[in-house]
Amino acid sequence: MPLAQLITPQQLAERLDAPGLVVLDCRFALEDVDYGQRSYALGHIAGAHFADLERDLSGPVIKGHTGRHPLPEPKRLVERLREWGVDNDSEVVLYDDGPGAFAARAWWLLMWLGKRSAVSILDGGLKAWHAAHLPLSLDPPPKREGNFSGAPDMTMLIDARHLAKRLDDPALTLLDARALPRFRGEVEPIDPVAGHIPGAQCAAFTDNLGVDGRFLPVAQLQQRFAATLAGRAPEQLVAYCGSGVTACHNLFALALAGYPLGRLYAGSWSEWINDPAHTVATGD
Repeated sequence: MPLAQLITPQQLAERLDAPGLVVLDCRFALEDVDYGQRSYALGHIAGAHFADLERDLSGPVIKGHTGRHPLPEPKRLVERLREWGVDNDSEVVLYDDGPGAFAARAWWLLMWLGKRSAVSILDGGLKAWHAAHLPLSLDPPPKREGNFSGAPDMTMLIDARHLAKRLDDPALTLLDARALPRFRGEVEPIDPVAGHIPGAQCAAFTDNLGVDGRFLPVAQLQQRFAATLAGRAPEQLVAYCGSGVTACHNLFALALAGYPLGRLYAGSWSEWINDPAHTVATGD
């Protein structure tokens, strides 16, 4: 079974009563951290649990040391997944408003903890759900304790120290998921330093999507990433972004295209710039 899977609104609507299904609402907004919880309270897919990026899918920020969304403590995340009713063999569906960035973060965390099957992202998110004229619910999800017993796979990660040593390695493909103006250092609306990690390529996560907000067909994704890899081994790919969230969108899209899982630099740009010894590049 492929690691990355999509589900359409119609397919999900038909499966909402399926035994073992767990739906997670991952809506979030960087500029309004309570947006997701408010939106969930106003209506969500029936049976969905709310998974907050900062409270559930990230760990505590240590100023001057971590990035803006450090990885959660694995044991705590496993406990949270159990609270949402996740079993080892559960079917899990993840959604956000549509682009899939926050849903992809949840997908990557499940992969990291060893949940490698029956995990899918709602293609087009809640925007596509609305477009299909499907209803929302105000009812709380049923409470059920799951038995998920995941453990983190640290081979899926690279830290800043090891990444810094590899920047001159010609086998490395380093993808930055932020938009081109941020990559170039022309604007920086969030972090105190603008630019990118030397040697990186801009691979904006939004380019994984079509004009309808859904993921591009597999063939187009394969073409996209074949061009960025330029013959280098996909196993040597490292993805990063501003804080380790939208990079997961690129990793999901790569897996959707049939590539093996690359590694995530989870601290990403917001961690990289904490160390004055790290070099910074601007422009293309």
